[in-house]
Amino acid sequence: MKSLYAVFLLPLTFIPVLALAQDAPAPAAATAAAPAAEAPSPVPSSENWLTGYVELGYRTQTGIAGSEATYRSIVNLGEGLKLSGTDFTILDPKKRLFERLRIRAYDWGGDPWSSFHIFVEKRGIYKFLGDYRNLTYFNNLASYADPTLPRGVVLDQQSFDTKRRMGSWALELFNGRLLSPYVMYDRDSSSGRNVSVFRTDGNEFAIPELSRDATNLYRAGVHVTLRRFHVTVEQGASVFRSDQNSNVSAGSSTNPGNNLNPVLGQPIYLSSLLRATGVRGNGAFSRLTGTATLSSWLDVYGHYMYANPHNDVNFQQLATGSFVVLSQALFYSTGQSILTATANLPHKGGNFGWDLHPARRFRVTQAWTTDRLDSRATAVTLDRLALAASTPLGNSTLGYTTLGNSTLGNTNSLLNASDNRLETNAFVEGPRHVTFRGGYRYVWGDSQGAILPAAGLPGAQFATLRRQVGLGGITWRPGTRWSAAADAEVGRGSGAWFRTSLYDYRKVRATGSAKLTSTLRLSLDYRTLHNDNPYSGVSYRFDTHQEAASLNWAPKGERLDLQASYEHCGYNSSIAYLQPQILVSAVSNYREACHTMSGLVSASLKSPVKGMPIKLLAGGSAVLTAGSRPTTYYQPTARVNVPLTKKIGLFAEWRYYGLNETFYMYEAFRTHILTTGLRFTR
Repeated sequence: MKSLYAVFLLPLTFIPVLALAQDAPAPAAATAAAPAAEAPSPVPSSENWLTGYVELGYRTQTGIAGSEATYRSIVNLGEGLKLSGTDFTILDPKKRLFERLRIRAYDWGGDPWSSFHIFVEKRGIYKFLGDYRNLTYFNNLASYADPTLPRGVVLDQQSFDTKRRMGSWALELFNGRLLSPYVMYDRDSSSGRNVSVFRTDGNEFAIPELSRDATNLYRAGVHVTLRRFHVTVEQGASVFRSDQNSNVSAGSSTNPGNNLNPVLGQPIYLSSLLRATGVRGNGAFSRLTGTATLSSWLDVYGHYMYANPHNDVNFQQLATGSFVVLSQALFYSTGQSILTATANLPHKGGNFGWDLHPARRFRVTQAWTTDRLDSRATAVTLDRLALAASTPLGNSTLGYTTLGNSTLGNTNSLLNASDNRLETNAFVEGPRHVTFRGGYRYVWGDSQGAILPAAGLPGAQFATLRRQVGLGGITWRPGTRWSAAADAEVGRGSGAWFRTSLYDYRKVRATGSAKLTSTLRLSLDYRTLHNDNPYSGVSYRFDTHQEAASLNWAPKGERLDLQASYEHCGYNSSIAYLQPQILVSAVSNYREACHTMSGLVSASLKSPVKGMPIKLLAGGSAVLTAGSRPTTYYQPTARVNVPLTKKIGLFAEWRYYGLNETFYMYEAFRTHILTTGLRFTR
C-alpha cells in the first residue's frame, strides 16, 4: 500500500517542475540565433492552465547535544533531501476529464509528519477527494514510567517507535444534483516496536514488543438534495485487526525487573517470555442524516446511527523464571496463560435539534443528543503453573497447580450505558450592537456493568450521571474596529463517568479585539476553569487560568509585518490515588505556571528581479514553566527567500531547538538545523 501511494504521489508532485522547465527562458546564444518574436496579440491570453509552487530543499543538522531520545520524541526532524511543500492547480478549459485538479503535499523526505491531498472535480459529473498522512511516532522520555531511575537505569517502560499511515478516499457522482451517490474508503494502520511491561505478583519487567494494527472502513450512500430538504443515507462496514508479540529469550542473564528486593525471602526474576495477542473485529453500521427548512423561521436537523461490531481476542503467554502467587505464598518457575474472548457491542446514537428565529432580534436553538451502548462479552481462560523444582510444564500434569484450583475459567461480562444531553439557548439582540445569550444544559446517563464470577478489587456495578449547567454570554460588535465577547458556564453534578470528568465546575471565557490604528490590531483572550469532584475516594480538584494577548502591526503594508503574542497560564490539580505497591491512599499534587512567547517579523526588500522582492522572516517561540516540572524550551527561526527569476527562487532557513528541565537534566537537548533549496513558482 505504501509503495502504491508513492507511485501515485511522486509523478503528480513534479508536474509543476516539469512545466517550469519547459517555460524556462532559452540560453542567450540560442536566443540571439532565434528568429524575431511575433508581435503580441491584442487579445488577452486565457487563464494559466497551471498555477502553484514546488519547494525542494536539503536539510542539514549540526548534531544533537544532549538526549537524542528526547529530541526524537519532541522534534524528530532528520537530514537529507526534502519536499518542503507543493500546492498547484491544473485547469482544463475544455472540461474533458476534469475541470479542476488540485494537488497539495507537505514535508516529504523522512519527516515525522507528511501529508498529501488531491481534489478532482467536473461539476455535475463527479468529485474525488483523497487525503493521505504519514506519521512517525517516537516517544521515549526516560523520566516517564521508569521505576529503575534510582539505580541509574534510564528506561521508559511505555516507549514507542512506530509509523502510522492514514488514508481517506471519496468519490461522489452527480454532485449538486437531486440524487448524488458516493463511495468512501478509509484506512488507518500502524506498525513498529514498543517497550511494554510483564507483570507478576511482587514485580514487573520491561520487555520489547512488536505491534501492528489496521482498520479498514468502507462506506457507500446517497445524498438527496431538494430546495428545502437534504437527506443522506449511508451503509458501511469496518474491519479491524491488532497484533502484539513479545519474545524474551533465555540467556546467561535474567531480567531482575523493577523490584530488586526478595519477596518472602526469594528473588523474583524473568528468564524467558513468549507472549502473543491477537484481536480481530468487524461490524456493519447504518447512518441517516437529514436537514429541513420547514419555514422561513424554523430549521430542523437530525442524525441516527446504529452499529453492531463484533470482536474476537486470542492471548497466549509462556513465562519462565522465579515467580510467586502472593495469595497462596506459592513459588513457581513456569507459568502458562491462554485466553479466548468474544464480545458484541451493539451501539446506537442520534441527535435532533431545531433553530427557531421568529423575529429579527430573537432566536432560540435546541439540541438533544443520545448515545447508548449494550456490550456482552465472554472469556475462557486457562492458567497453569509449574512449581519450582517440579516437573517441567508440558511433560506431565504432575506438579501443576492452578489459580482458583481450576485449570479452566469462564468469565462473562456485561455493560449497559446511556449518555444523554439536552441544551437550549436563547439569543436576544439588544441596543447598541449588543447580543445576549442565555441557556440551560441537562446531562444525564446510567451505566450498569457486571463481571461473573467477581474477581479483583471491588468496583461500582451501577453508576448514574446527572449534571445541570447554566449558560450565559454577551457579545458586543459596534463596528469593524472593536468587538468583545464573554461566555460563562456553571455546572452542578451528582455523578461522573471518570474521576477527572467535569463535576461541580465554573468556566469563563472573555475575548476582545481592537483596531487601534489603521496598521495596528490588538487581541485579548482570558479563560478560567474550576472543577471540583468531592466524591469520597476521589477528592479531585482542578484549577486553570490562561491570559493571552496578540499584536499585529503592518506599518508599511506588504513591505513590513510584525506578529507577536504572549500567554500566561497556571495549573493546579489535586487528586487521591491508591499506591499500587502497598494499596495505601495518597494524594497527587501538580502545580505549573507557564509563559509562552512567540513573534514573527517579515520584511520585503527590493531585488534585481522586477516585481519579485526579497523576503526576510525572523522570529520564533519560547516556553518557560515553573512548578512541579520546570522546563524551558526555545525555538527561534529565520528564513530568507531570494528570487533568481520570476519563476525560480532560492531559500535558506535556520532553526534552533533547545530544551532544558531542572529536575530531569538528562533529558535536555539542543541542536541547529539548516535547510536550503529552490522554490519553483508559476
